[in-house]
Amino acid sequence: MILDVCTGSSHGAVDLIGIGECMVEFHASTSLGDASILEKSFGGDVLNTLVHAARNGLRTAFVTQVGNDPFGDYLIRCWQSEGVDTSWARMVEGVNGVYFISVDSEGERQFTYRRAGSAAARMSPDALDTDFLKCSGTVFVSGISQAISASAAAVVERAVASVGDDVRLVYDPNFRPALWDEGSGLHGARDAYRVGARGASWVLPSYPADVPLVSDCAPGPREALRLFTADCPRVAMKMGGDGVLMSVHGVESEAPAARVERVIDTTGAGDAWNGAFMAALQGGAGALEAAALANAYAGGTLAFRGAIPPRSAAPMESAGGQP
Repeated sequence: MILDVCTGSSHGAVDLIGIGECMVEFHASTSLGDASILEKSFGGDVLNTLVHAARNGLRTAFVTQVGNDPFGDYLIRCWQSEGVDTSWARMVEGVNGVYFISVDSEGERQFTYRRAGSAAARMSPDALDTDFLKCSGTVFVSGISQAISASAAAVVERAVASVGDDVRLVYDPNFRPALWDEGSGLHGARDAYRVGARGASWVLPSYPADVPLVSDCAPGPREALRLFTADCPRVAMKMGGDGVLMSVHGVESEAPAARVERVIDTTGAGDAWNGAFMAALQGGAGALEAAALANAYAGGTLAFRGAIPPRSAAPMESAGGQP
């Protein structure tokens, strides 16, 4: 089948394209050493964001590489079931990243990763279809995509350089020190951050997790916001239960956190926020309204375990488009 570059799998133009890695998830209710049963799922910051954006009415597509190991077909089926276009998710020789979530003796979650040399980490900038990116309303990239390998970082850099003025580029720094420690360290992470932030229409950092990218100190929220705006004029800084601080061309505002009745798991709440925020913006909401809608939507995900609530879960308020 021949695909028109702007129509994907004959679904029409794409609203949101994400570039990154999605891994196989195994979840245990005890420590990995004691667990006799592991539940299988999937997860990754960019893919999580695409799923939540799709649930908020956007037409989404995932640019990645998928290993042809026993999990490859499973991953693609899962993404398709969530309405994510996989026409640019290339199946290649290799393995997919895997991570394990377990619970320690104190009841705290622990994450164990096996992702080195994954198919997604071997993405090449030469294989990136830049014409496809220009057909989207928004392109979304993250610091994790930059951290998994030098070639994946080069893919993000090419994407940042390729989108035109008609495409909104959104960047989540999503700083993970352990990933960068395996490579170029904090210096490399800061260089990668500047690539993403200076080419972006919006930067969506988290406070305080992403602050090391812009400061050696521990600035308060307002000062941190201003440090992030040095590289991009539009910043929405997520602060969990303290809401969101925003700056748009120097004008600061605040969107308080939504009231949450029940918190089971905060995993992926920032990804849910990203997806809902971008959906609301594309739906015509102003920045502050979009942040408030995203706060409410992301708050609704906290009542469910895992990064992506099941489709059978009680519906959450949609931030934009159709629920």
